[in-house]
Amino acid sequence: MNLNNKRIIITGAGGGIGAAVMARLAAYDGAQIIGVDLDAARVDAAIAAIESPRAKLTSHAADLGQPEGVDGLFDHALTVMGGVDIFIANAGFAYYEQIGAPDWTHIDRIFRVNVYSPIYAAEKMAQLNRGAPYRVVMTASAMARVGLPGYALYGGTKAALHRFAEAYRAEIADPRSVVLLYPIATRTAFFKSAAADGAPVAFPTQTPEEVAAALVSGLERDKTAIYPSLLFRLLLLLDRVTPARRLTQWVEGRKFHAWLTRRR
Repeated sequence: MNLNNKRIIITGAGGGIGAAVMARLAAYDGAQIIGVDLDAARVDAAIAAIESPRAKLTSHAADLGQPEGVDGLFDHALTVMGGVDIFIANAGFAYYEQIGAPDWTHIDRIFRVNVYSPIYAAEKMAQLNRGAPYRVVMTASAMARVGLPGYALYGGTKAALHRFAEAYRAEIADPRSVVLLYPIATRTAFFKSAAADGAPVAFPTQTPEEVAAALVSGLERDKTAIYPSLLFRLLLLLDRVTPARRLTQWVEGRKFHAWLTRRR
């Protein structure tokens, strides 16, 4: 897909991967980009840090865990840009925890933001772009493919996106319309915010800029699955003939139990 002159929404654009993607897409001539966050001031700061953008960049505040937040975002985009060619559903968060007492609200909160919102956006994009090419990118995480201790609910949300996209692509006219991004641990505030006292950083790691570069390159090459880490792709390959996945889970399990011990 040619990214010049595209009308783009990026959620979670106030920092981390979202801000890095916005900065990279800002280099495309004629692009219009709406960066979305709970706090529009964070997006404004990210926009101000971009040097010599060729795209038109604006911010928008929305609670994407509510349907009216997503509906309002689309209404705003139609008013400002006249349509949406690319929706990058990057907003999301994690719990790093040992699951304890049943808590429906706790479960509902993470699924609303991480699962319902991107799937709902995909449905709205299909409705909006009948007969026209479009892309919905969902940040799925490497944990969609490998479950790690401490991230049962978070991994569940990302695995839900993985399976949704696999089936949904078989139902729509152009399977390239839905793209999944599988970053490994990214050096952002993700681990600090996943638990009250911070979560241990999983191995290996990469920068938001590396993820953004892979995402933009993947969009240009019409990829439906984007794996920014060569090492993670190698792990998935090795897992067919070796216990690579179980070894990864064992290493991260030791970190998880050490973290639990410190909290007691």
